Amino acid sequence: MALIIDRELTSYDVADHVARITLKRPEKRNALTRQMRKEIQNALFDIKTNPDIWLAIIDAEGDVFCAGKDLLEVVDPATDDGTVYSNDELFVYMRTVYKPIILAMQGACMAQGAGFALSSDIVLMTEKAYIGWPQVKRGISSVSGPTQGVHAMPWPMAMGVLLRGGGIYAEEAYRLGLCNEVIEQDKDKLMAAAERWAGEILENAPLAVQAIKESSRRCLELPLEARLRLARQVADKVLESEDAKEGIAAFREKRAPVWKGK
Repeated sequence: MALIIDRELTSYDVADHVARITLKRPEKRNALTRQMRKEIQNALFDIKTNPDIWLAIIDAEGDVFCAGKDLLEVVDPATDDGTVYSNDELFVYMRTVYKPIILAMQGACMAQGAGFALSSDIVLMTEKAYIGWPQVKRGISSVSGPTQGVHAMPWPMAMGVLLRGGGIYAEEAYRLGLCNEVIEQDKDKLMAAAERWAGEILENAPLAVQAIKESSRRCLELPLEARLRLARQVADKVLESEDAKEGIAAFREKRAPVWKGK
């Protein structure tokens, strides 16, 4: 759902087919508020629907990527008209954006904030970054941990983290397959790595890349036969694109392809 908004707690820019969302509430450890969700929702809608956007990067200002939901925020129910997604709805929607999303994490990514990492496609972490669910230490339960974390790692490891309210630091996250690369604790080097990953992905045909992600996301919970049918439908659609014809022609002519996203 597109929302006309003024950005207060995030920034959003698009250049050279890459969108960038930056969380900008470092003084509150980028804890999620209704206004932040509104701004992120708006950006994700544009990323999903804008054909000139082929890839997205999400990062944050400050030493903490996201501390989760702002537990101190009070929202008057009378002002909630249903147009702004909840944290849960935001991450569900994020998974329907079939363009690659790179997450650049420079610090702690906790509680519902962990949903950003678990809903992205490429996750880059600096050495001191970690993913964690401290809810049990506050006397409350978690949503992103039991619904996403448990599916992203072996059961004993997930329970070991969730039941103790602990965290998974970068090197362990890499070993478990929760991140793609661990970078030195330097924001500039982190963003350089994100741009490197983005550049390598952008070398490929954007519609084919999106088809790979769409098939992968939609097939996750399906049995094999249904997965094969769905993936074949998506692949056949891409096969009719201009980019597919260009890719084959470039291969035949031994030259670099020129992608149009059409």
